[in-house]
Amino acid sequence: MGVDDLLRTTSLTSSTKPRLRTSQPPTTSALVLPCLMRVPMARTEGKASPVELRYDDIPRTADERATLVAFLEWQRSTLARKCAGLTPEQLRTRSAAPSTLSLLGLIRHLTDVERGWFRRTLALEVIGDLYATDADPDADFNDIDGADVDEMFAAWRSECELASQVIARHQLMDEGRQRTGRAVSLRWILVHMIEEYSRHNGHADLLRERIDGATGY
Repeated sequence: MGVDDLLRTTSLTSSTKPRLRTSQPPTTSALVLPCLMRVPMARTEGKASPVELRYDDIPRTADERATLVAFLEWQRSTLARKCAGLTPEQLRTRSAAPSTLSLLGLIRHLTDVERGWFRRTLALEVIGDLYATDADPDADFNDIDGADVDEMFAAWRSECELASQVIARHQLMDEGRQRTGRAVSLRWILVHMIEEYSRHNGHADLLRERIDGATGY
């Protein structure tokens, strides 16, 4: 099931707003935990998340690793749902001046975040950001007017997949190095990434509701 299939605005009353809801009940076979099995799903308008995970799929009694990974996958899926069904122009819609925040900017920002924490910090790959620069650290948010939407979502999916491969190769206590030289564990990175996505999904909530009134996760 593609991400756009999750956007349903029928069954509305005059006093309700569009809701982001699933069209089918959750299936227990879609995710095998605690492994990192990738769940195939349709690439609808290039906006599908690497793994489609619904809230009810998050394990309630699994071990620490499985729980952390599932929450991260759910946060990724939530961002994809917030972007589903929108045009390139809508995805570029800014929040409110002077902020340059947009849904497309969030995708670009979180692409750099996935790349930086998992590949550069934990796996110690010598790579830079894709969008942010020394001249403009906020270029991920600022330089979106000419950005190709399909390419941006493909880059995000790719970095999420590469990040999950890094996760699969490491234990929670394994350490990487920040650019400052400070040691940081995979456990800390996973908790931070859940916090990072949670914060920006709150931004995405407001951006999406402003665009077409859709709410929910």
